[in-house]
Amino acid sequence: MSRPPTPRAIARAETLGRIKSLALAQLADSGATTISLRAIARDLGIVSSAIYRYYGSRDELLTALIVDAYEDLAAAVESATDHPRRGARRRFVDGCRALRDWARSEPHRWALVYGSAIPGYVAPQDTVAPAARVVRALCGPVVGHVTPPGPAPRGRLGSQLEATAAALDLAVDPSAMLLLTGAFGRLVGLLTLELNGHFVGGLDPADELWLALVEREADALGL
Repeated sequence: MSRPPTPRAIARAETLGRIKSLALAQLADSGATTISLRAIARDLGIVSSAIYRYYGSRDELLTALIVDAYEDLAAAVESATDHPRRGARRRFVDGCRALRDWARSEPHRWALVYGSAIPGYVAPQDTVAPAARVVRALCGPVVGHVTPPGPAPRGRLGSQLEATAAALDLAVDPSAMLLLTGAFGRLVGLLTLELNGHFVGGLDPADELWLALVEREADALGL
C-alpha cells in the first residue's frame, strides 16, 4: 500500500504547477525565447536562486512544458479515436478534428512543439516518446488499412522508414509509413498556416478547408 504524499511533496507539486502556469503565460505573451526563471521567481515572490530548486535551468523548464504539451495533445487525439467499432476512416477524421481543436485552443503550446526551433535549446531524449505518442495516436487506428499505391521505398529511405515505424510502434511497411509521414506533415503544416493567420481574408474560417483536405488525406491513405 503506497503512502499518501507528504505536505512537503504536496507543496512542491503545487509550486511546480505555479511555475509552469507562469511560464505558459510568458509563452502566450511573448514566445518561448523570453521565458525567464528570474521573472517567474519574482512573480512567485521568492528569491531568484530559490527557483533553481525546482528547475535547474530554463531549458529544463522548457522540456517540461514541451512534454506536457505533447502528452495533452496525444490524450486528446486518443480520446477521439478510441472507438474500435468505428471504421478506420472515421477514426482518422475524428483524430484530425481533435488535433485541430487542440491546436486552436492551445496555439502557443502548439507553436512550442511544432513551431520554429527555439534558439539555443536542444530537445533532450525525454521529448521523443511524448512526440511519438501524438503520431501514434493519429496513425495507430489506421494501421492495416493504409493502401500504398506503389512499390516500397528502398535504400536509405526504406531503412529510415522501417526505423521510424519501429520507433513509433506501428506495424506498417515502408510504403505505408511514407504515406502516414506525408499525411501527418501536411496536417501539421496546414494547422500552422492557419494559426499564423495565413488564411485570413481568403480561407478563414478554415473549417471547410480543413475537412476537405482531411478527407483528401484519407483518400490518399486508401481508407
